[in-house]
Amino acid sequence: MAGPDRGCAVVSVDDHRRHALLLALAEILSPHLTGASSYRLAQAVAMGAIDGRPGSLADSDDEQWAAEGLSQVSETRVSFWAEELHRLSLRGVWMTDVRDVSYPANLAMVHNQPPFLLVRGTLAPLDSRAVAVVGTRHPSPEGNDASARIAAELTKRNITVVSGMALGIDSQAHRGALSAGGRTIAVFGTGIERIYPAKNRELADEVTRSGACVSQFWPTTTGAKWTFPARNLVTSGISVGTVVVEAGETSGARLQAEAALKHGKRVFLLRSLVDAQPWARAIVDRPGAVAVDSVDEVIRAVDAELPLPVS
Repeated sequence: MAGPDRGCAVVSVDDHRRHALLLALAEILSPHLTGASSYRLAQAVAMGAIDGRPGSLADSDDEQWAAEGLSQVSETRVSFWAEELHRLSLRGVWMTDVRDVSYPANLAMVHNQPPFLLVRGTLAPLDSRAVAVVGTRHPSPEGNDASARIAAELTKRNITVVSGMALGIDSQAHRGALSAGGRTIAVFGTGIERIYPAKNRELADEVTRSGACVSQFWPTTTGAKWTFPARNLVTSGISVGTVVVEAGETSGARLQAEAALKHGKRVFLLRSLVDAQPWARAIVDRPGAVAVDSVDEVIRAVDAELPLPVS
């Protein structure tokens, strides 16, 4: 697989075969690509269960589980996925799994990472300094402005902006990063070939040119109630922290804030959000969560945790 700073995959024959085998195995062991079976599959892959490399799964339940799944994989399905990966590569889409150097470092460290991602665009070492900027699909004008401004300021400090490509705060975060000439990553709640909402197709193309669109799902998966919460886990995992701009009680951004705390990540809640929302006032008292008055507070926290490397 291509290194993490390349824009497309340069896949060896062995890696191409391994990725096709993983997809065929996932059909059997984790057909929805989410939940406990997905995380267990990621662990099995990380330990080398499907590629013959030494791992620590000897005589374990996970090894037996993966081995039983592998015994059911047909060469027909492996060939199908090999052809699909080739087709996707012609559209600029490549695959990375938890054993690849290109798999996002922050995501690899959370307990519920997906076994693989399909990627259109580039993943870069600098993405270890990534911050998610998220919020409601129905923001106020002030929320829209704040999201774009925060994203732009983050990218000026070499921080990659991550968001979910949804309307509202997410879209403004991507646009703010792009307007400042920075990197941004869009995490899909759909398959990599299904851009949702459709009106963000042009935005997704722009993101691809200066960052990446990524998906943990089958390529043509349509959005569903269960896919977007799963997307939030990846958006949190791929970042060192999450900024919540505006979000209601039932917002996916609130769920992501909860996920980020479980991941041991930082959560930054805008002071205006804390003043307006009871859920935000409750969460800000928990370890790892803080109310912020400016983007500078977010930047200082990221710099303290992951300072820029000296050229």
